Amino acid sequence: MISDWKNQNQNQNQNLKHNVKHDDPAFSEMITANQNMLAMFDQIRAFAHSKQPVLITGETGVGKELVSKSIHTVSGFKGPFVAINAAGLDENTFSDTLFGHVKGAFTGAEKVRKGQCEQAANGTLFLDEIGDLSLGLQVKLLRLIQEGEYQPLGSDRLKITNARILAATNADLWELEREGKFRSDLNFRLRTHHINVPPLRDRKDDIPLLLNHFLEEASREFSKRAHATQEIYDLLKQYHFPGNVRELRSMVYNAMGSYQSGTLSLDVFKYYIERQQSRHTCLDNIDMDETSPFPFAQKLPTIKQATEYLVIEAMKRSRGNQTAAARMLGISQPALSNRLKKMDVP
Repeated sequence: MISDWKNQNQNQNQNLKHNVKHDDPAFSEMITANQNMLAMFDQIRAFAHSKQPVLITGETGVGKELVSKSIHTVSGFKGPFVAINAAGLDENTFSDTLFGHVKGAFTGAEKVRKGQCEQAANGTLFLDEIGDLSLGLQVKLLRLIQEGEYQPLGSDRLKITNARILAATNADLWELEREGKFRSDLNFRLRTHHINVPPLRDRKDDIPLLLNHFLEEASREFSKRAHATQEIYDLLKQYHFPGNVRELRSMVYNAMGSYQSGTLSLDVFKYYIERQQSRHTCLDNIDMDETSPFPFAQKLPTIKQATEYLVIEAMKRSRGNQTAAARMLGISQPALSNRLKKMDVP
C-alpha cells in the first residue's frame, strides 16, 4: 500500500513537472505555466544583476517574497538575503531592526546590535509592506538607497551598506502619494525596476498545477495520500480568490485535514467558498429605502453584521492592504488584523 502510494505520487509529480513550463532553479518555488508569469521571469533575468532598487507590487498572497528571493538568486550576489516586514512595527522598532544600535543607545541597549543593513552586506535587503513606513523612515530609506548611508541608533557616525534594496507592497503608492502619506521622490526611486505579480484570478490556468503541488506538500505533512476530482478543479476555477495563492494553499490544507478517504471532499471546498462569498453579500437582501435616515438599509443589520460588512468593504477598497483599510475604518492595523482573524478572513 505504501509503495503504491509513493509510486502514484511520483508519477503525479512527473506529470506536474512536465506541465510547469520553466526549468530555471531560481524560480523553482513558483509553480506556473502561465505566460504572464513566464514573461515576469524574463523581466527579472534582464535586470537581476543590477544593483538598483526593485519595487514588487501585487495583492496579498500572490507571492511577492518568493519573487524577491528569485531576484536575489538570479543576481548571483554572494551576500545573504535578509527580509524585514514593516507591517505593525513602530518607527523605533523598525529603525533598530534596519540600522541596529550602539551600546547605551536606549534603556536596555547593553551591547551593540548589528542591523539588517549590515547583515545584508554584499547581498539583498528585502523590505516588505513598504507602504506602512512613516514619513520619517521614508527619508532615512531614501538616503539609504541613494547614498548607501545609514546611522545606527545612538550613533553619530555614518555607516555604508552595499546591499541591494528590494521593496514590496500591496498598497497603491501613487494613491498614498496623493494623500501625502508617501514621498514622491522615494516612490520614483524605488521604481527603477518594477515587477507587478499577477493575482491568481488572472492566472487560473495555474490552479491545477498549484492545487496538486499543495496536495503533494500536504500529503507529506499529514502522511496520507489524497487526490482532487475534476469537479474540485472546475469549482476552484470559478472562484475569485481574494487571498490568491496563499488562500488556495490554506484551502488544500483544510481539506486534507477534513477528508477520510483517498478523494478530497468537494463539499469542504464548496462550504469554504460559500462562507467567504456570503460575507461579501451578507446585506444584499436587506430592503433599501432612500428616504430612511439610514439610507443603506431599511432593515437595520446587527452590530456584528455591520462591522463585518464594513471590514470586508474596507479590505475590498484597499485591495487587501490592511494598513489602508484600517485608516478607512479609523482603527489600528493590529486591531483590524485581530478582527480579520476572528472573522476567519484570509
